[in-house]
Formats: sequence, C-alpha cells, structure tokens
Amino acid sequence: MNAFILPLMIGAPQIILIVVIILLLFGGRKIPELMRGLGSGIKEFKDASKDEENGTTPEDGKKVPEENK
Repeated sequence: MNAFILPLMIGAPQIILIVVIILLLFGGRKIPELMRGLGSGIKEFKDASKDEENGTTPEDGKKVPEENK
C-alpha cells in the first residue's frame, strides 16, 4: 500500500485506544452528557437542513421567497 494511505487506516485496535483515551479524559459520568449534546446538535443540524430544502425558516415556518434570476 501507499505509505501515505497506510497511517490513515483505522481498525479495531485504534478505535479501542480512542475509546479508552476518551474514558480517561472525561470519565464515565461525563460521557452520556457529551453524547446527549452531540445528538441534540446533530438533530438541530438535520432540522435546519430540512427547513433549507423546503424553503422555510425555522423561526416562523413561512416560505422564504426565492430570488428571481
């Protein structure tokens, strides 16, 4: 394999190491709170992207007029 791509490959040992480091840094009690915040952020992002696709604004739910080209 290419020497540049080889370090970018992530396998099971690397994932386990990352999880252990996160546990050591934040502790077991803080992780659910962090994941809850991450989940709510993802939900807000998805809702905002849906509103953008529909052409509505999240504040009032009204259609945003498109600019004439």
